[in-house]
Amino acid sequence: MHISFLIHNAYGIGGTIRTTCNLASTLAQQHDVEIVSVFRHRDRPLLPPGPGVRLRDLVDLRPDAPESDVEHPEHQRPSRVYPRGDGPYQQYSVLTDRRIAAYLAGTEADVVIATRPGLNVHLARQTRPGPVRVGQEHLTLDSHTRTLTLQLRAVYPALDVLTTTTEADARAYRSRMRLPGVHVEAFPNPVPAPAVDPSDGSGKWVVAAGRLAPVKRFDLLIKAFDTVRAQRPDWRLRIYGGGKEKAQLRALVERLDLYNHVLLMGPVHPIESEWVKGSIAAVTSTMESFGMSIVEAMRCGLPVVSTDCPYGPGEIIADGVDGRLVRVGDVDAIARGLLELINDDALRLRMADAALKASERFDPGRIAERYAALFERLVVGGGGRRGSGWRAPLYRAGGALVGGAFAARDAVRTAIGKESVA
Repeated sequence: MHISFLIHNAYGIGGTIRTTCNLASTLAQQHDVEIVSVFRHRDRPLLPPGPGVRLRDLVDLRPDAPESDVEHPEHQRPSRVYPRGDGPYQQYSVLTDRRIAAYLAGTEADVVIATRPGLNVHLARQTRPGPVRVGQEHLTLDSHTRTLTLQLRAVYPALDVLTTTTEADARAYRSRMRLPGVHVEAFPNPVPAPAVDPSDGSGKWVVAAGRLAPVKRFDLLIKAFDTVRAQRPDWRLRIYGGGKEKAQLRALVERLDLYNHVLLMGPVHPIESEWVKGSIAAVTSTMESFGMSIVEAMRCGLPVVSTDCPYGPGEIIADGVDGRLVRVGDVDAIARGLLELINDDALRLRMADAALKASERFDPGRIAERYAALFERLVVGGGGRRGSGWRAPLYRAGGALVGGAFAARDAVRTAIGKESVA
């Protein structure tokens, strides 16, 4: 099969990029796979997609690139397709509308996978008849504004498949959106086995990682560690990541006199070598659409103490077996969960071993096998079933507007951009 991923920006770093690269590189072992990045802002991706995966961009935002689109007049005009309610809307333009439309109208892929709500809208509205249209949701239905939800409800019925990262979110889409004929299924994010040996459980470090953003509630973790420090001053906490809350968190560390016990380490890639230095991982979010850091820590042999927040942790951690689930927003509960594992070496090591084994279900090979089986059923069954709703985009040629699939296809060579093999 020819499988094509459409992603916002494959040249940055983040959970969706990691997930896409992990899945694409695994599928590429048996299929023809490409990643199409709407934007490109650097010469090489920070997370190379892997052997056999072709990477190309649609809009080049490198100022010094030979064919830079930074000053393109169409890029100064706001998008008319990308939904305003999706976060990166301000980055999209008439130029991205045209380039994405040309790609979707001309692709020869059997399966096209879009990786965020706004791109799912493009996929539903502009893909030529034939390919299986797969919209991925890496956030949750509850995290979308009402306006965006209504926009998605209008176009998602044109998809063939909608995937979520958790069963809870899949149930939400099935029950709260009218998606007749759309296959809605949960596929957890794939996380490969680390290239380092797992933690031996001897390091007296609690490790946390993620964006320093309000939803992650690292302030609660720092406050909980004040309690931990009082009972076990020989243990330390490392927090990896960057974000807008760095100054506030640093001030909290100073105020609680924890500067010798809580370290803000900044962003690190790859993170695996840092996980294995610790013996316990901590997640204190108010919401996790999946929980990549939980699985990453478990794959490195760490039991995770996590808040039982919607949606991911409860589907990843077996409470009391391979980690601990504690009440959301409860500093004392977080501290108790950490101290339980800190004070009981045998329990901590037993949970660590269980976490390592349980996390194997997130191996990219297993996830890719499920995706491939679904795609093969749909492709053999006739590909995308909703071709009748497709509307070919318009292109300006010689001063006149020309519509139709053939005009779109003719524009692909000049509209799509360059291709490279990563």
